[in-house]
Amino acid sequence: MRAEKKVVGHLTKCYSVAPLFYKGNEYFLTAAEKEDPCLLFDMDGNKVDTVWEGPGGTMSMVQVPDTDGQFLATQKFYSPNDSKEAKIVLVTPDEAGNWQIKTIAVLPHVHRFDLLKRGETRYLIACTIKSGHEYKEDWSSPGKVYAAVLPENLSVLCEKNPLQLEVIQEGMIKNHGYYRVEENGMDTGLISYEGGVCQFIPPARQGEPWEVNMLLDTPASDAVLVDFDQDGERELAVLSPFHGDCISIYKKYGGNYQKVYEYEKPAEFSHAIYGGSLCRQPALVVGHRQGNRNLICFTWNQDKQAYQWNILDQDCGPANVLHKRRNGEDWLISANRETDEIAMYRITQ
Repeated sequence: MRAEKKVVGHLTKCYSVAPLFYKGNEYFLTAAEKEDPCLLFDMDGNKVDTVWEGPGGTMSMVQVPDTDGQFLATQKFYSPNDSKEAKIVLVTPDEAGNWQIKTIAVLPHVHRFDLLKRGETRYLIACTIKSGHEYKEDWSSPGKVYAAVLPENLSVLCEKNPLQLEVIQEGMIKNHGYYRVEENGMDTGLISYEGGVCQFIPPARQGEPWEVNMLLDTPASDAVLVDFDQDGERELAVLSPFHGDCISIYKKYGGNYQKVYEYEKPAEFSHAIYGGSLCRQPALVVGHRQGNRNLICFTWNQDKQAYQWNILDQDCGPANVLHKRRNGEDWLISANRETDEIAMYRITQ
């Protein structure tokens, strides 16, 4: 794989990146970890709007399906040690082109969230990295996973009438990683924490419990499922431990995942992750924020029956990465936090 890089903007400690369908076109959002703006770009890399100037602290952004530019976002999560005021907001563009923002859930320490659909029901799933702390790097209060049925009419939600979240899993120490994966035609959430990697499956019917399947009991920071060798069984790619330096791939044997590959170099503070198709083959993309701060692509070499890797970019320090296909080409959009770059990469073989 080769990457042609285009820096389209700069944003201090840019962190979150997400797609947005708005006014009949595809765009992408990028927002900052600290008290900085959220920006809207078109797919040519042109900045078209500033959604908000602050407060920032945005770890996750997700479009509300079947809407024209409406999305949910976290705010005021400035770090694991400064996230007591974190919340989820609803962002709605009005006819004048302004962005209306209102709080729909105050959820201290909320780090990742997503919208999952099963049948006709949409669920919001939210992950808190911890539940409180008394001092810096205090992890004695484990995080939790929350869920709620998303109402069809979101306009009724506000800070005085918030989304009613319920706890569906407790005891999640360093509850950091989240990735949406499709399984049997439905959305599921892959959640990574100190206890390992779990797959959360929404209820078939409202009111029923969520199904939680433990895939791996190794401490993990992020994970994704990718069928690298295309044998019909997806492998589990894992970044470990929390904000760690190890990139591993596990294959399922007899119902259990066993490690079959480990990247031979330390990838300090591994963080950005994408798993899926890239140039028409299964791939894993990982960015790490310390050391060489590379953006790395992993694939399976069918002839050699071995995993291989190549560096897409160096000394960039990605926090999160988004994959998009456009005009038959593969693009990666990266929030390169450590260099304050918003970058687009055209990927070719």
